[in-house]
Amino acid sequence: MFSFNTIRAVLFDMDGVLYRGQTPLPGVSDLFQFLTEQQIAFACATNNASMTPQQYEAKLAAMGITLPASRVITSAQATARYLRDQYPSGTRVFVVGMQGLREALFTDGYFVEDDQSPDLVVQGADFTLTYDRLKRATLHIRRGARFISTNPDRTFPSEEGLIPGAGAVAAALSAATAVAPLVIGKPAPTMFLIGAALLGATPAQTLVVGDRLDTDVAGAIAANMPSVLVLTGVSTLAEATTGPIRPDLIVADLPELLDRWQASLRTS
Repeated sequence: MFSFNTIRAVLFDMDGVLYRGQTPLPGVSDLFQFLTEQQIAFACATNNASMTPQQYEAKLAAMGITLPASRVITSAQATARYLRDQYPSGTRVFVVGMQGLREALFTDGYFVEDDQSPDLVVQGADFTLTYDRLKRATLHIRRGARFISTNPDRTFPSEEGLIPGAGAVAAALSAATAVAPLVIGKPAPTMFLIGAALLGATPAQTLVVGDRLDTDVAGAIAANMPSVLVLTGVSTLAEATTGPIRPDLIVADLPELLDRWQASLRTS
């Protein structure tokens, strides 16, 4: 078990932690206010590459949650940052994805969009995916383009229920090409380490708060960060106490996390 006294930054997952669908979950504003008062930096890290940070800021604001776009890290942004470190300016990219991914890759002109002979095929969730787009991505990968996927989430939570996510699209491309993608998002540590650096903290000082064992908690473990599982989303108490992936702390919700944190200050 970690000590709250050592925490200097917090990375929150979003859906299942701050909100569910379009409904805010209890305790978000109170916890954010507490962290601000304690001068503990915080940000959100999400595998969802379909939206931009600015769109997330607006979505949260509509639910009464204040968080600037600069404190939202998507798997699209993590992917773009990773690829900038690995490939030179002018690298040609074919995208299977949505606005969030396209803006992260192409806004500053570092990468060049190319549908003829790309060096990379970068893929995320795409809710308007066509067979033609899938076909062209397949052909590019089979011709030698490196296959990069923003995240492995096979499903995506919608108001109608679980729908195909980025991992499902990646699975289709893998089936058609016999090539496994390099995956950037959770549970890989890349996005967590980017978040800690953004907040000016070391991994050991950065607490990850999530609702999924297989992405949030597993990613925190991979990044050597302490983790808290909230039971307001996907993973259950039984899974967290009997399965192979164990968080450092399990709480029912964010109000319980705040209560425990405040109690630790009173006893320190």
